[in-house]
Amino acid sequence: MGKTSSILAVAQHGVSDTVLLAKAAALARSFGFGLELFLCDAEGAYALKHDYQPTGRDKALSECVARAKEYLTSQRRLIDPAVSSVAIDAACESPLYEGIVRKVQRSHPELVMKAAGGIDRRGHSAFDENDWQLMRTCPATLALVQHRHWRKRLRIAAAIDVSDEETEGLASAIIRIARRLALATGGELELVYAERMPADNSESRARASRLRTLARQADLDERHAHILPGTPEQELAAFAAGRDYDVLALGALTHRQSAVRLVGTLTSTLVEALDSDFLLIKPDAAVATERVPRRSHTNSTEALPPAARNAAVRAWMGGGRPVGSR
Repeated sequence: MGKTSSILAVAQHGVSDTVLLAKAAALARSFGFGLELFLCDAEGAYALKHDYQPTGRDKALSECVARAKEYLTSQRRLIDPAVSSVAIDAACESPLYEGIVRKVQRSHPELVMKAAGGIDRRGHSAFDENDWQLMRTCPATLALVQHRHWRKRLRIAAAIDVSDEETEGLASAIIRIARRLALATGGELELVYAERMPADNSESRARASRLRTLARQADLDERHAHILPGTPEQELAAFAAGRDYDVLALGALTHRQSAVRLVGTLTSTLVEALDSDFLLIKPDAAVATERVPRRSHTNSTEALPPAARNAAVRAWMGGGRPVGSR
């Protein structure tokens, strides 16, 4: 029997868990996925690692994991019973992002969800060091969620770059995954691209044509594909704030230093300006082996028959291939 597709929700034993687990359960229910709750006590692990009296450390580690599982058990009771299965797991490892990555490598979830780990001076969600490291190292598609609840019908944007042929594979992956999220949840999807060059430039016209092609391939009406004049850091943040998206999908950080600087600057600007959730996608995170049935230019799954909807669900993260496998 094949492995059941799952979502891994990384709890933090804090107030952010309420919104995180509600969103994770909603997606698990929409996709028919299992849900696994995971808690890594990095602070406890750090304290034990620097304890000058190592006697009884194994027992202390076991107690640390047991406390974490006890908390997750209390949270599991609050999960929507419509979710097909809910499992729990815990670890006592430091640093936190490495503990999460090791768990992802063991479980191969289709999606990892974690609440932003910090709070800024305004009291808003903020990415901490573990979040930034997780963007670079997580082998699965990663959703970093903030503290506001989703509206009933999700408003989703895929922020893509069509300025270079080398980015085409990443743009396609971002759109593919964002579209599957929209299909499963009955949400609305828009494509957004910021163009630095004047609109009458031949290269700009070629990129606009490429964006329209990507929209058609995603069964989106071209009016849902937006070209913003100017730099992404300035224009995308202002545009997204005005549209009030629930989820913004964009490329994840990579080990390429140039990409780290580009995406890091953009992501940093966006998270400071927006309270949207961020869906971070790597180029190889979605190599679909099943096609979602084509349909007329609508923007939800309301018109899809059950079989077509199920096909969209199965194709969510690469046609059932475990994320991170080769």
